[in-house]
Amino acid sequence: MIGRLGRCLALLLALWMTVATASLARAEDYVPTVLITGANRGIGLELARQYTARGWKVIATARKPAEAAELRALAAGSDGRLVVEALDVTDLAAIDVLAAKYQGQPVDVLFNNAGITGSGNSQIFAKKMDWPVYEQVLRTNVIGPLKMAEAFLPHILASQQKKISNVSSSQGSIGSTKNGMLYFYRPSKAALNMEMRNLAIQLKSKGVSVALIDPGPVDTDMMSMLPKRMLRPVTTAGSDLIRITDQLSVENSGTFWTFDGSVLPWLERP
Repeated sequence: MIGRLGRCLALLLALWMTVATASLARAEDYVPTVLITGANRGIGLELARQYTARGWKVIATARKPAEAAELRALAAGSDGRLVVEALDVTDLAAIDVLAAKYQGQPVDVLFNNAGITGSGNSQIFAKKMDWPVYEQVLRTNVIGPLKMAEAFLPHILASQQKKISNVSSSQGSIGSTKNGMLYFYRPSKAALNMEMRNLAIQLKSKGVSVALIDPGPVDTDMMSMLPKRMLRPVTTAGSDLIRITDQLSVENSGTFWTFDGSVLPWLERP
């Protein structure tokens, strides 16, 4: 009887070791995936470049891939690691179609990067307020990222890292606002921060972590109106965003960081 029990225990132990070894092998072979919106230029293109260099799988979206020559060249030299997909984040149905196309594909990091300022000349209070532009800013900067998170939640939950990173802006910090300007852009980033803070709270129990990151003034087309000496290199900004995303966890989920890792104020400090 004791001998039979010993053999059963030995068999169970061997079976457990086989399963554990197989699981370990799968973990070691696992290649993380990042999905980046607005990857055709600027910060998005740099994120795609750096994640590809890391050996990650990269799903890079652009509204007009045919015009994204640098992104397509990056994909051509990536040995299949980077795939370019056409996507306008204001087209909610298109987001669902893309999510369905990648059904079953884990997404470790969803990087909501696509965003627009709406042009400073379109948002001057009591002088020139281009309301259709405001609507487009909100659709791009606020509605699009939340829809991306909703559509790709199953993919995120299926991954190892389970992260959603958002390119925010210090302009979305109410506590840092000292003058009146950017009536479209600032509220859009504040709204992005709030919706993602909500998401961080709701998804914490599922192991999903959410980041809001201000890259600072970066040398991109969006900041071309500023003197170049004030701008940060796009390579540095990309590294900062990835470094903070690497440090993201459920413990610090929902935090609003600037590029150096310091925390930005949501509201006026008491």
